Amino acid sequence: MKAEYDLSKLKSRKNPYATKLKKSVTMRLSADVVDYFKGMATEAGVPYQSLINLYLRDCLAQNRKVQINWLKAA
Repeated sequence: MKAEYDLSKLKSRKNPYATKLKKSVTMRLSADVVDYFKGMATEAGVPYQSLINLYLRDCLAQNRKVQINWLKAA
């Protein structure tokens, strides 16, 4: 192995994985939701954040829509 390398002749290129990188976000989740996913993640042997990402990705793939029924004031 050389002590020094001449990197000035190298051509730069774009990262081919750049479009697949994850974006860091901050979310406020209920404690019971976090506990639920942590428990499932422990059983599956994966990090809980990865499990939440997989679940949301499945929702995206299945084109699931959230149904919110607000209670009307009496």
